[in-house]
Amino acid sequence: MSQPPHTHTSIDNVQAPQTSLVSRRAGMSAFPHTVTSAAERSSATLRGGRNLGRAMDDIHPFHVNTPLLESLYLSKRAGTTVYMKMDNAQPSGSFKIRGIGLLCQKAAGSGSKGFVCSSGGNAGLATAYVARKLNLPATIIVPSSTSDAMAQKLRDHGASVRVFGKVWDDANQEAHRLAETEGLTFVPPFDHPLVWQGHASIVRELKASMPSKPGAVVVAVGGGGLLCGVVEGLKEVGWGDVPIVAMETKGANCLNAAVTAGKVVTLPDITSEAKCLGALTVCKQAFDVTAEGNIISEVVTDQEALKALELFVDEERVLVELACGAALAAIYSGVIQRLQSQARLPCLLGPLVVIVCGGSSISLAQLSQLKDKLRG
Repeated sequence: MSQPPHTHTSIDNVQAPQTSLVSRRAGMSAFPHTVTSAAERSSATLRGGRNLGRAMDDIHPFHVNTPLLESLYLSKRAGTTVYMKMDNAQPSGSFKIRGIGLLCQKAAGSGSKGFVCSSGGNAGLATAYVARKLNLPATIIVPSSTSDAMAQKLRDHGASVRVFGKVWDDANQEAHRLAETEGLTFVPPFDHPLVWQGHASIVRELKASMPSKPGAVVVAVGGGGLLCGVVEGLKEVGWGDVPIVAMETKGANCLNAAVTAGKVVTLPDITSEAKCLGALTVCKQAFDVTAEGNIISEVVTDQEALKALELFVDEERVLVELACGAALAAIYSGVIQRLQSQARLPCLLGPLVVIVCGGSSISLAQLSQLKDKLRG
């Protein structure tokens, strides 16, 4: 069999920090290529054997320490103090820059010639932003469900945009192919230990800012990268017993489907309008951490997510995307109160943290279109 015309950069040989979730499993001291299915398939990785924990001390991250704001209105609705972790204020518009920024920095330091990422929006924006800052080319493969506005945002960052397939999974296969044939570094949107480690920085910031341990953390789940990062971060700071409420929209609920089935499953299609949550299959690591018992998987409708983001605009004067509305719906649609009545969360709940994950895939015009489509 002939060899590919290009060599590619590998991400499977980078050592994990000793505090990482993966390194604590079965005595593993490095991020092996067998961590997840996507990592197994990844044809683009970082070379070198430096310890990531040491290396991170020398890296100036692309993400910023985002505000942690107390919400009077959400607190009244939830019956406990609610803090909003405003990661919609990141330079790329979402939390994605935390993990993707770290991975791309490591790749650039190992001689990457450029990046390719499959994305419906936020992961692609993070990759394009970081690539521009590193003066490296980026190619973003998007599914046909991606809005023209999002595709233009990617181009505005200097990325090359290619449309492939109907859903993210189709685009992901094409991104892997390009990594092989064009010698680019594949940037996994959510399924890699470096991405999870970068996302764990959210919790370190919470630890430094909060007056006490949170009673629970609410996250939106697409492919599961943010969930994996929050789990890892909670363990790092000694908050491993804090419950996580993992929110999805119906029609993009790959984690909830896996939890219900007791195994990782693939959705037949993405029918939710929350396209940023549109992975047919959740990453195996996200499913595995649900077995630890403190992750509560919940699903809301697109209409509930839409109502949440509308109320959030009125009360907090911030416009976020429908995927983020899924997390906010945990409060606005009464999910937290229901979980308390079911004794799945304490009745006397400590401070609640909602990760406001992003707002790049929304505008006033898109909000109007969503309202017409979901309520028309």
